[in-house]
Amino acid sequence: MDVTPLLYNEFPLFLKCYFPYKVQKISLNAGFTCPNRDGTKGYGGCTYCNNQTFNPDYCRTEKSITRQLEEGKVFFSHKYSEMKYLAYFQAYTNTYGELEALKRRYEEALSVADVVGLVVGTRPDCMPDSLLSYLEELNKTTFLLVEYGIESTDDATLQRINRGHTYQDAIDAVERTAARGILTGGHVILGLPGDSHEKLVAQAGILSRLPLTTLKMHQLQLIRGTRMAYEYEQHPEDFHLFGVEEYVDLIVDYVEHLRPGLVLERFVSQSPKELLIVPGWGLKNYEFNHLVQKRMRQLGAYQGRKYEI
Repeated sequence: MDVTPLLYNEFPLFLKCYFPYKVQKISLNAGFTCPNRDGTKGYGGCTYCNNQTFNPDYCRTEKSITRQLEEGKVFFSHKYSEMKYLAYFQAYTNTYGELEALKRRYEEALSVADVVGLVVGTRPDCMPDSLLSYLEELNKTTFLLVEYGIESTDDATLQRINRGHTYQDAIDAVERTAARGILTGGHVILGLPGDSHEKLVAQAGILSRLPLTTLKMHQLQLIRGTRMAYEYEQHPEDFHLFGVEEYVDLIVDYVEHLRPGLVLERFVSQSPKELLIVPGWGLKNYEFNHLVQKRMRQLGAYQGRKYEI
């Protein structure tokens, strides 16, 4: 029997290790803010950020977590009759609040029928030990993945995008979380001002040293109403926005330099057309994945081929 070699560790296969049925993430907006929005660390948020880009219609702060989940289930249930769900606390910083209030939100989500786990998106500088201790206990009874917005391993880049934390903060948060036995994910944006192909490929090796289970990446997108969109308008020469073919080449090189065991959740993101300025590729995630896989087969490439311990 012919067995197609695994080009990279795909997220659906990772989930199959935990669930014998199909699972789908449902995005939630639980009404959080961020420390670089409310004045704790700064104002205005990250220069690229407009949270409308990843909030589906069912995902609105005026709706309770339960209602958001129930409407999300209706949205996805036509795909598979036996579908189960992960509550994905996605918008803004979902560990930024008083501990008891956070616990209420997480536990409300887990009380909804057919919700079988949590994915909690947050910042590296917003994970106190008290919350980690609670999550460590929660992790014993349900699926839990904590996903940190790392965005870049370069402090100058982090400062330029008004991120409000350093890469050392990311190292500390990831190591502390993984040490508790909690699945730990990272998120990066490829193509931020100052990035180059060589710098990003080096980033793959740097991230591979972290005890991450999963990694999400996507191309820089310029979104209406953001400070970065204004900066692009004033100084377009400061930006290098990838074409599809160039980005495919970058991803293949990036993946070859990643630790072989790292689970790769996605390579691209597609913001709503009404908010997106550039780049407008018009490709769905699976279509882009097919382009990457085709290129990898042409080159004999696979995840970790150029990884150096």
